[in-house]
Amino acid sequence: MRRTLLTAIIAGTVAAFATPSLAQKDIPWGTSAVGSAGHKALVNLANVLNREIKDYRITVQPTPGAIVTVKGYATGQFLGYYGADIAFYELANNINRFKGFKAQMKRQPVQSFWTFTVEVGTAIHSRDKDKIKSWSDLSGKRVFTGPLPWDVRAHLERAYAALGVKHEYQEVDLATTGSLLESGRISGLIIYTNAESTTAPWITEASLAADWAALNPSAEEIAKLKAAGFAVTEVPGSVYKRNVHVDKVVELPFYYGFHVGLEIPADDVYKMLVTVEKNIDELIKLDGSFSQLKGNGMVEMQKRGIASSVDFVPIHPGLAKYMKERGAWDAKWDSRVASATN
Repeated sequence: MRRTLLTAIIAGTVAAFATPSLAQKDIPWGTSAVGSAGHKALVNLANVLNREIKDYRITVQPTPGAIVTVKGYATGQFLGYYGADIAFYELANNINRFKGFKAQMKRQPVQSFWTFTVEVGTAIHSRDKDKIKSWSDLSGKRVFTGPLPWDVRAHLERAYAALGVKHEYQEVDLATTGSLLESGRISGLIIYTNAESTTAPWITEASLAADWAALNPSAEEIAKLKAAGFAVTEVPGSVYKRNVHVDKVVELPFYYGFHVGLEIPADDVYKMLVTVEKNIDELIKLDGSFSQLKGNGMVEMQKRGIASSVDFVPIHPGLAKYMKERGAWDAKWDSRVASATN
């Protein structure tokens, strides 16, 4: 009897200290700062996934910005991250915000779930719209393209570089952007929308201080941007809820996603994607940022996101499985599916 009791105690002790199964893993998931669109979106996404998938528990980890989460994953701080195609582009090319970072990497980020687009454009003061008629006309002028670490700034700067726009970057406090444009201390500024339906509060505030006009690239510039690999879209001016002096604003979308790495198995990532698909109406009610995923939008967003970054980071096999089952897989992506040896 004593031997039986001792055996039971030993067995219980071993079970208590055994490594928990992967199916019970916590996922510390990095996103941007509290109050940001990225933080709000992940909180809502995590609530749904935690409720529907009992094998995992997602904890939302706010950081100063999305790029911090990509670096945090690569150095072992997070299991999930908030990654954009522009960040993956810089990481793959070891440039700009990721210059010299590869030496610090412990693991390779991969793409697993594309969530929404952010679309960037340019604005000038309305008094200048007869003088500044294209993005190239900003060469030599002071332009605020966004705070230095931001992905929106990185994407717009990359577009300017593709066009040979040699502007003078001006760092400013977001709260003073409108007044600086009104005074002429800057000639242009970045504008952007989320999911082609909303804009940032600071842009709305800038509208109170200055009558800005959206500056669209010329037809020749649009052709150059497309040839350089940029996606181009037109967003109704009414999205900004003010007169932007054009009916349609030409903007360059890039793709944001909430990604995990190979530490999460393919079948579980596939389950997460299917869960998002099944609960998309609820997610949209919670947060309009998910509106682009409605209906066939879920598959289309994955297709566009993969295409934007397939040359920069590998594809999670769980995302590959999902796309193949939906008949949306491109055979030219086969060599880019991630494995433990990538």
